[in-house]
Amino acid sequence: MKSKFLLLGLVLTLLFSLNACKSKESAYKAAYEAAKEKETVEVIVVEEVTPVEKSRPTTTSSAVTQKEKVTPVDYNGMKNFNVVVGSFVNRTNATSLKENMTKAGYNAFLAQNEKGMYRVIIATFDNKSDAANLRDEVKKKYYPNQFQDAWILEQTN
Repeated sequence: MKSKFLLLGLVLTLLFSLNACKSKESAYKAAYEAAKEKETVEVIVVEEVTPVEKSRPTTTSSAVTQKEKVTPVDYNGMKNFNVVVGSFVNRTNATSLKENMTKAGYNAFLAQNEKGMYRVIIATFDNKSDAANLRDEVKKKYYPNQFQDAWILEQTN
C-alpha cells in the first residue's frame, strides 16, 4: 500500500512539474500584440521597365580589317574583303561551322592562312563597306551569344 501512495505521489509531482514548465498562453498573446503594434506596412512600388535594345554602331568603309594571305580551300572566286566568323586549327571543326552557316543561308567557305589556320568565311566582297555591313548584321542577328568577334579579312597577294 505504501508503494501505491509513493507511486501516486511521484505521478502527481511529475504532473505539477510538467504543468509548471508550460508557457502561459497570455505570455504568447502579449508578445504577439506587441509585435503587431510595431509591424509596419511595406509598400512595394513596381515600375514597368521597357527593355532597351543595345544598338551596335554602324560601320563604314573605315572599318578595321586584318590583312592576311589566305588560300581558299573549297571555293573559287574569293574577293578582297571577307567576313570571318570562325578560325580553327582543326579542319573538322572549321568544316562543321561552315556547314552550319551554309544551312543558315550563307555562302560559307573555308580558307587557310600561311600558319595553317582555317578561316570560316560567310561572304566575300569587292569593297570594305559591304563586308562591314554584313559583319554588323551577323553580330546583331546572333547577339549576344555568337559571332560577336566576327571580323573582316582583307586578302593580300
